[in-house]
Amino acid sequence: MSEVKPEEISHPAMEQLQGFEYCIDSNPPWGEAIILGFQHYILALGTAVMIPAVLVPMMGGNDGDRVRVVQTLLFVTGINTLLQSLFGTRLPTVIGGSYAFVIPVMAIVQDSSLAAISDDHERFLQSMRAIQGALIVSSSIQIILGYSQLWGIFSRFFSPLGMAPVVALLGFGLFERGFPVVGRCVEVGLPMLILFVVLSQYLKNVQIREIPILERFSLFICIALVWAYAQILTSGGAYNHSTEVTQINCRTDRANLISSAPCPQLLTALQLGLQVQLHPQLTS
Repeated sequence: MSEVKPEEISHPAMEQLQGFEYCIDSNPPWGEAIILGFQHYILALGTAVMIPAVLVPMMGGNDGDRVRVVQTLLFVTGINTLLQSLFGTRLPTVIGGSYAFVIPVMAIVQDSSLAAISDDHERFLQSMRAIQGALIVSSSIQIILGYSQLWGIFSRFFSPLGMAPVVALLGFGLFERGFPVVGRCVEVGLPMLILFVVLSQYLKNVQIREIPILERFSLFICIALVWAYAQILTSGGAYNHSTEVTQINCRTDRANLISSAPCPQLLTALQLGLQVQLHPQLTS
């Protein structure tokens, strides 16, 4: 029998890193994989809903336009995640919408040429076309940097001390969209926040059949419990005499996402139209 080479010896994930049970190439049982996948979907759903909820009204879009953007984000997120899982690094991540683009998109939406359009639907279409063009150009630059390995060369000059302030400033810029939004409905948002921290951090060692249920599925459990709690408040009439703003933020039947959703249709590239415009200052 030939001698086993050191690089051919494999060790379980728990022996390599404390607290890890699965490596990148590991495959959880089907039942657990389905639940974890659905939990990742819920996490992506929050991002896919929050970004359009902030940006689409600024563009002049209605509930139907917001639903259409949410559907597009979810569809593209699924395709990107599938490609990343099959041909990419296979990291346990969902390739979805990024908050890093929110501030640049807001700058595009607030451009004077778009703000001058009186018709809301036309302003939404023009804004989406401008945004999709900017995203195509920016993503092309990222592809070039990635495949040419230029980013790997430049990253050697980026130290954690230099990158930490950049990430922190990005997070601070979006802080007003975080906890203050949760505070719009304290009786629902605050219990969700507290319950998630307690289950994922303080009760993470609770195991059922040697599976850390509360740590691994804390998000799924919290959303189910808090949604049921919010539904009880809505059905019980807790917000019947509240202000309109409170009802929109707290009731479970005021989002208008499902009722405004169009029939399923095949998404196509440049579905909102293709339009190339030169800036007036460049043509004068």
